[in-house]
Amino acid sequence: MMNWKFMVGGAAMLALIGCENMTQEGRVVAGAAGGAAAGLIAAEAFDADDDWRLISALGGAAAGTVVAQNRNRKVCAYARGNGTYYEAPCP
Repeated sequence: MMNWKFMVGGAAMLALIGCENMTQEGRVVAGAAGGAAAGLIAAEAFDADDDWRLISALGGAAAGTVVAQNRNRKVCAYARGNGTYYEAPCP
């Protein structure tokens, strides 16, 4: 079971390398999907029930929508999902 999780993690890292030539919207979608997968894998690792798996997947998807981070101003840009973005303090 652990080998399967490491393989999924490795595949996700390789997929992120492929994001180099993607559009901004494609990166947002990939980030949300990758965040949801990471949340689901984390919930699986802790043997969470179905409710917590859903919550962790949604939380991971939300975290994955971070588009850009400005460390000088300490704000992050988040995608709204309709092609626009907003700034808010980074988590």
